Amino acid sequence: MNPVPSSPDPERRPAAGQAAGRGRRSVVPALSVGCLDDVRPGSLLVAMPALTDPTFAGVVVYVLDHSDTGTIGVVLGRPSEVRIGDVLPGWSELAVEPAVFHVGGPCETDTALCLATRGGDGPLPADSGLRKVAGPVYLVDLDSDPDELDGEIAGLRVFAGYAGWSHGQLAGELAEGAWACVSGSPGDVLASSAGPDLWRSVLRRQSGRLAVLSTAPADPSAN
Repeated sequence: MNPVPSSPDPERRPAAGQAAGRGRRSVVPALSVGCLDDVRPGSLLVAMPALTDPTFAGVVVYVLDHSDTGTIGVVLGRPSEVRIGDVLPGWSELAVEPAVFHVGGPCETDTALCLATRGGDGPLPADSGLRKVAGPVYLVDLDSDPDELDGEIAGLRVFAGYAGWSHGQLAGELAEGAWACVSGSPGDVLASSAGPDLWRSVLRRQSGRLAVLSTAPADPSAN
């Protein structure tokens, strides 16, 4: 994998064949929490047991962009073995541990996408290379000078690829109970937990049936 230091164009939508989540186990009762109106930048899509596509089973997706034409997000908590310093040495000092590329999804896996959190809320210069997603979470232009961001950001994480849904696809998957849409926290982006641990931690802070679900296997197909 040789990620390219650039961010995907939010106006560019994946073809239907690239989009996320397909499989659903009919033997598992559908659990649908939230609807398409709840999906917005900064929210989380949490895979439900009904979703058995191995690419997305047991994952948490941070939503970056959502509009009438589709949705883009990154899978959280999937570290790879590729160190940021080996590909983007100028950015490795600002990355939180583990300072490796995280697998953001199956779309455009040769594209590098960077998220950072800011420690302050002061105004940013126009050429800062930061673009707000939600709250203190920003997309980072990897073509900018990382030295200019020293002191501006609390930490960053670099993702290879992203997850995408074309128009109408996510609405259908939410109706099927494949995903739950819940509020995200800025800390989710740079969380040290990964895989099933991250999935459970997000569900534990919910209420009702979702909180109970945190005790279940993140990926039922692994049993």
